[in-house]
This record gives sequence, structure tokens and C-alpha cells, in this order.
Amino acid sequence: MAAFAKAAKSRQRQHRERGQLASRRALGLLEKKRDYLLRADDFHQKRDALRALRRRAQERNPDEFYFRMARARLQDGVHVISQQEEESTPEQQKLLKTQDLKYVEMKRVAEVKKIEQLKSELHLLEAEGKQLNKHTFFFDSKKEVQGFDVALHLNTAPELVGRVYNRPSLEALKKKAVSGITTDGQLQRLAQQRKGQYSLLRQRIERERKMFVIAQKLQTRKDLLDKTQRVKLKKETVNQPAIYRFQFRRKR
Repeated sequence: MAAFAKAAKSRQRQHRERGQLASRRALGLLEKKRDYLLRADDFHQKRDALRALRRRAQERNPDEFYFRMARARLQDGVHVISQQEEESTPEQQKLLKTQDLKYVEMKRVAEVKKIEQLKSELHLLEAEGKQLNKHTFFFDSKKEVQGFDVALHLNTAPELVGRVYNRPSLEALKKKAVSGITTDGQLQRLAQQRKGQYSLLRQRIERERKMFVIAQKLQTRKDLLDKTQRVKLKKETVNQPAIYRFQFRRKR
């Protein structure tokens, strides 16, 4: 038990690092072990950084180039990036945005006119010749319903009753005023052409929608050039521009 009491650290004497002697106080503080550790770590970090830089300099490609070199110059051993002059003022940038916006809007309006023209020509019928709505006939008695002939009523051939467009009358067939309706091959070719027209119409509608989104984004960028406080509500996406809320400012 006495041996354990002697070995217990609570009963041992604390050995402290000695301070600087009074005769050597003019030389500064006496370095302790924790000070040495800090100085050693700093020395090792600097040594490793110099080794890494020396290795990079030895392995550097002499033909290496990046575009920042064109604007950098060496001044007193330090690379300094030369500031480029402003190519245009904010007023000029705003005018350029206005010109771009007018051009995109002009192309969009032209696309809308072409879409309306295609719609008027196609009448929004399907290329296969089928219509979703129905043609209803009204009669006064059941006897008229039983004796009703669709081809006779429409004055056309029985083979053409199922059509919803390009359905000529008997007189037109006799005079051969309408061409391209006699053979199945010609009918298929007409249906293919009509399908191509609908595909073109779909492409023009999609192009007009994209131009509308571009015009909105240009208008937003133009509004951002004004020096007004704003709060961003939504981020910009592919289908819509960013949405901002601007501070109200009275214009005189």
C-alpha cells in the first residue's frame, strides 16, 4: 500500500518547465516545447510547399497556354492582371438589348402569321381523313330515315362518303375538275402531304413558343440594367425567365 501511495500521481510533485533566467531576460522568452512544436510544424509546411512548387516547375510543359496569360504581366516579380476598359456604357447596353428584343419579336410575329396561314389551309383536320365530330341529319318521320341515302343526299359517289374533306360532287367527277382522287396511291400521297403539313405546323408552334420565352428573358435582362432594388422570386429555367419584384419608382 505504501508503494502505491508513492506511485500515485496525485501525490507526486509537478515538474514544470523553467522560465528564463533573470540574467538572460534581455534575450527574450525561453522557448518551451509547445513553442518548438509550432515552429517545427511551420517549417515543415513551408518545406513541403517549396518541394511541391519545385516539382511543378520541373514538370511544367513549356508549350502550356491559357487565355489569362494575354491579360497578365509581370510587375516587380508579381503577376498583375490588366483591367479591360468598358466596351459600352449601361445606356448602350440597354439600347442593344432593345434592338435584340425588337428583332426577336419581329421574327415571332412572322412565325405567328405563318401559323395562322397553315391553320386556315388545314382547317385543323387530321391527316388520315377522320374527323372527331359527327354530321347529324334531321328528319320528320321514321319513313324518311329508313329511305335515307347519304351519298344521294350529299350528291357524291358512295366510295367518297367516308371523307371529311376533298369530297367532290358527281358533276365534278363527270367533268374531271378535281384531280388526284381516283386511285388509292394518289389518296395515300395526299394523306402523306397533309401529314407533313401538320408536322410543319407543330414545328412552327414550338418555334414560336421558344421565341416568346427568349423575348421574355431579353426583356428581363433589359429591366435588370436599371439601378433599382429588386428581389428574385424564381430562378430562370428553360421554359420561363427569372421572376423579379422591383421596387416601385414614380417616373416623372
